[in-house]
Amino acid sequence: MRSALALVAMVLTGAAAAQAQQAPSILFIGNSFTFGSGSAVRYYRANTVTDLNDEGIGGVPALFKSFADQSGLDYDVYLETRGGSNFDFHVDNKLDVIANRPWDKVVAHGYSTLDADKPGDPTAFVAMGVRLAEVLHDRNPAVEIYLTATWSRADKTYPSDGPWHGEPIEAMALDVRAGYDLLAAEAPGVKSVNPVGEAWTRAMQTGVADPNPYDGIDPEKLDLWTYDHYHASTAGYYLEALVIFGNVTGVDPRALGAGECSGMELGLSGSQVGALQQVAYDQLTVKGPMTRAPAGATPPRRASRCAVR
Repeated sequence: MRSALALVAMVLTGAAAAQAQQAPSILFIGNSFTFGSGSAVRYYRANTVTDLNDEGIGGVPALFKSFADQSGLDYDVYLETRGGSNFDFHVDNKLDVIANRPWDKVVAHGYSTLDADKPGDPTAFVAMGVRLAEVLHDRNPAVEIYLTATWSRADKTYPSDGPWHGEPIEAMALDVRAGYDLLAAEAPGVKSVNPVGEAWTRAMQTGVADPNPYDGIDPEKLDLWTYDHYHASTAGYYLEALVIFGNVTGVDPRALGAGECSGMELGLSGSQVGALQQVAYDQLTVKGPMTRAPAGATPPRRASRCAVR
């Protein structure tokens, strides 16, 4: 009898330990700026993440998962995306998957211009974002929400009919960031804003990326936009993922190294990967410290570090 009780106790203890060690869950909510439209990122490593819409998307969430794995961090990564959507779409149509579990962390963004009908106007954007945050917070009061402030669109800046025409390329990103700051101040559970748009601007200002794809791309510079000058290129989504990874985990993106495997698999050179990691780090350290790269850190070299898990 005592042996049986001891066995039961061991099983219960083991189950409790396994539960305590369960990987934190992270849900990405967004649109084409999350799923990687216009680039090889869209279906990249889709088998490493869970697409709640069953559309076979890897996207930025799969890059986050790859970075986490290479850094020795275990995350259970999910995504729920729909092209062209704002926060209201997810609340009105996807509560069955968004609210089906208490997420530990959520990364979310709305439409690229804040309001599709009134570009730059944050009024409806903030109201809809608060609704989404309330749903997530009600399901788990301890949830950490990270809002992703997206980039300036070249197609809304350089053409004469663009709402940001005549303004510098950084203007749209700053207006978008201001909208996210308003939302962060009102929505429950918001931990911080991922400064992706500002990182794009930094890449242009420091000569890593070209600021105007309409007049050609300067030699040795990256085009962060894809062919439509709206969505991101592989390099643009890679930078987005680096910023989100660094902000959510607190890990220095440079610790991944110039030999980081996803950059290699997606066709970026070591120098490009290193430059984008530096941009992400610099942007993330503007307003406070983060975990620094270990002294003498080197790029991952073992094939197992790059294996799809």
